[in-house]
Amino acid sequence: MSAQAGTDADAGASSTTPTPQPAHGSASEPQPQPQPQPVPLTGPLGKCCTRTHSGVARGTVELIAGLATYVARPRPAPEGEEGRGKETRAILYLADVFGPLYINAKLAMDYWAAHGYLVLGVDYFEGDSAAHHRGEEGWDVDEWVVPFRTSAARITPPWIEAVRETYGACAHLSDSCQTILGYCFGGPFVLDLLATDWVAAGAIAHPAFLDEGHFRRLKSEHRPCVLHETTQDDFTFPSAARRRAEDIMVEQKATYYIQIFSGAFHGFATRPDPSLRAERWAKEESARAVLQWFGHHAQDE
Repeated sequence: MSAQAGTDADAGASSTTPTPQPAHGSASEPQPQPQPQPVPLTGPLGKCCTRTHSGVARGTVELIAGLATYVARPRPAPEGEEGRGKETRAILYLADVFGPLYINAKLAMDYWAAHGYLVLGVDYFEGDSAAHHRGEEGWDVDEWVVPFRTSAARITPPWIEAVRETYGACAHLSDSCQTILGYCFGGPFVLDLLATDWVAAGAIAHPAFLDEGHFRRLKSEHRPCVLHETTQDDFTFPSAARRRAEDIMVEQKATYYIQIFSGAFHGFATRPDPSLRAERWAKEESARAVLQWFGHHAQDE
């Protein structure tokens, strides 16, 4: 109630009416200032094309912390080669909205497993990924994804701890050999984990749901090695936002590498049209870059 309104209401009141006293924490005391919200860098998911790839998945689906997880293990080393077939390096795969059980994701994880990595992809959509809604009339990805942003943030950390416990001590994986990879929806998880001290390196491709705070939390002492793969002008993470993110990483003295593909589109690293040479090359080059980036930063002990 305003002061003027109070005066009008009190007209004709007795002079003995007590004067209201300022409440504790009133203007006489300094008030806490609201914290500024991080500036968003990414836009809504919007519509994006998808192509279902063909192939035979070699991994298995297992339950870890109660969540279905695609597990791709290193293949035995060919005769004369050493270092493959051992679970000494790991990639935690955080999928886009199509989830890790989508064939495209499985084949990608199998690729890195074929090069010596234990790869684990968590289904934080709990069986209800966007892949199950393709062609569904009236379905809106931006509405569908809202509750999963909350639920995935709640159920993924216990999954990560279970992975560290199960595939850390048991498989002799040191922190310097654990890497994390996120596409679109999974991008924020990668940057959050890079702000800790146990991930050797991270990579994101066509990320969503990022703000300036994700990049400001990257500190050089946390080994924040970031490979960022994007298109020339991704509608979810446009070029102006990408440049701003790079400026912040420079300020933070982060270790990073940005790979930009012209002519590609949002989702190119997981859902390109394999019949188109340019799209196929961008996807394959992206996968190779992840392999090289992690191979450089994640060292076996």
